[in-house]
This record gives sequence, C-alpha cells and structure tokens, in this order.
Amino acid sequence: MVFNTGAALLDAIVLAAVSREDEGTYGYKITQDVRRVIDVSESTLYPVLRRLQKDECLEVYDRQFDGRNRRYYKVTSRGMAQLNLYKSEWKSYTHKINAIFEGGAGV
Repeated sequence: MVFNTGAALLDAIVLAAVSREDEGTYGYKITQDVRRVIDVSESTLYPVLRRLQKDECLEVYDRQFDGRNRRYYKVTSRGMAQLNLYKSEWKSYTHKINAIFEGGAGV
C-alpha cells in the first residue's frame, strides 16, 4: 500500500481484530488477521499489543495449547470505548477524503 499506517490506525486495526473474539485471541492469529488488511510485520505488531496493554485497552492471559503456553489478548471496556472512538473518527475522516476524491464541496 502506498499510504503510511500511523500508530493510531494500527491501534484501531488491532483493537478491531481482537474485539471480534469474545474470549480474546492470541498473538499469531492477530498478526494473520491484520495482515489480511495491511502489510505489517510481527515485529511491528507486538509493540502495538504491549502499548495497548499498558494503556489498559487490552488484558492479557496465558492458556495451555499443545503443551505450551499461548498468550491471549482480550479487549477491555476501556479498549472498546477507544475502538468506538476510532470507528467514529474513521467514518468522519473517510467521508471527508471521499468527498475530496469525488469532487464534493461538503468538506
């Protein structure tokens, strides 16, 4: 993609991906889900997960899987509030950009 993905957009995408699972989801699956949308490396996403955890938007827990611990991430109520803000801002932002691209005067 030719457009840069800033920190806020990455946070929003990760929160959206994690929020789709009521019981949370694990890091590798999050990276796979996000990669379906944007080209991003694991080394980029794990700091995002840590930042969202530090900001109390995600809670983290470990669960056994095939004899190993798998780290799971779940969106908190604070994270859902942040995701809803991101969704609202994204809708407004894309509306304005689309208006410019389509020649509208309602910007």
